[in-house]
Amino acid sequence: MRVCVLPPQEAHSTMSTPLRLRITFQDLVRDLKPEPDSFPKYTSQLINLANQNSQGTRPRAVGQLSELIQEFPGRTYEEWVAWYMRRHPTALDQATARICQMLEKLKTALAGIDERLVHRWVTDLVLRKTFVGLRFQEAILRRLAAVRNVSFRCATPEEESQGIDGFLGDTPVSVKPDTYKSKPMLREEIAVGIVFYKKQKGTLVVEWNL
Repeated sequence: MRVCVLPPQEAHSTMSTPLRLRITFQDLVRDLKPEPDSFPKYTSQLINLANQNSQGTRPRAVGQLSELIQEFPGRTYEEWVAWYMRRHPTALDQATARICQMLEKLKTALAGIDERLVHRWVTDLVLRKTFVGLRFQEAILRRLAAVRNVSFRCATPEEESQGIDGFLGDTPVSVKPDTYKSKPMLREEIAVGIVFYKKQKGTLVVEWNL
């Protein structure tokens, strides 16, 4: 197993410096299951895409694996396989069937993809989605300004470097997706009020406390 030995921290006067190791995930898999499966080039990505679309390995199909592995009383991979198959004897076959059905649909879709369609897709990604994504902030500022009966403007590049996306009247604000709520360290770096938005069924849900 490949192990990287990290530089030791400064030793304390009363104890020896602990050894810190970094073990790669690939090494963990290799150690726990000596013969990892290999797949032909590109096939793993395609099967993974089909699995995402078919939801073949969702908990309702194969069980809540994070909980099952905690319940598992054995130690070896072979014991885990036997224990799991006793509890979910048809799960793997059912997941395989769902994924294979989706792969057939993907094959049909792939047969309909030509250069013209790819060009339309690239245009949609590079131009339309980029434009709409970057204009979210302006649209939100515009609506909030109307609600508060104040003027608004977008930030200058210099103001953006300070974490400001725009102004409602004279008040600087930052416009961020709802996922920023789970990143307290990033929020601490923004010294102005934050307007949160979340995409929800074709709409934007905006939350603010300014």
